Amino acid sequence: MFKQIYQLFQSNSLYEQALSECHEMLDIDLLMFKASVESLRKSDSSNIDIDIYSMDQKINEFERDVRRKVMTHLAVSGTDDIGSGLVLVSVVIDIERIGDYTKNIYDLAVNHPQLLDGSSLEERLSHVETASLDLFESSIDAFKNQDIEKARGLMTLYKETISAQCDSITKDIISGKLSDIGVGKGTAVAMYARYLKRIAAHSRNLISSIVNPFERIGYPEK
Repeated sequence: MFKQIYQLFQSNSLYEQALSECHEMLDIDLLMFKASVESLRKSDSSNIDIDIYSMDQKINEFERDVRRKVMTHLAVSGTDDIGSGLVLVSVVIDIERIGDYTKNIYDLAVNHPQLLDGSSLEERLSHVETASLDLFESSIDAFKNQDIEKARGLMTLYKETISAQCDSITKDIISGKLSDIGVGKGTAVAMYARYLKRIAAHSRNLISSIVNPFERIGYPEK
């Protein structure tokens, strides 16, 4: 699906501009993701070298601009390109949501007095953290290069290595069976695991647009 759409993007200036803006949004998301995790997990201070909130506003501006470009193109070209336009609008929503969740991680760092460690959950939390970042970085590469085979390989990682682990961490906290984690830390760890899961889910949606038609974006390939 995406290869045909990419050819259209390359042949139409508005779509080409919209695709370029999606790429820039992803680069901003990745920078925000790394900085927010560093603040939460590696430092007792929420101070970072970038302005998360202004970057989030920039992503929102890009999203609106992409929508305008798609709408303008469809208004001029008619209904022939509706499918490609819908795919691009769907993709840009996922990119924007990733930015929101990275901002949520930074908000968590601001409100948590010290760096967040997972105590007895640390090994599992670190695994999810690394897997989520790796999936997002690899998804960006696959999306930018229209790498269908890489996208197919990545599609299974969300369910197997991230989603189930995040749910397990949250369940163990809610059950109250972890005596070494108090209410404050338990809440923060559960929220962090949830944010990582959602970033990974939107990463999966992004790469599913490469291998799936519009109606199956976010679902396994048939």
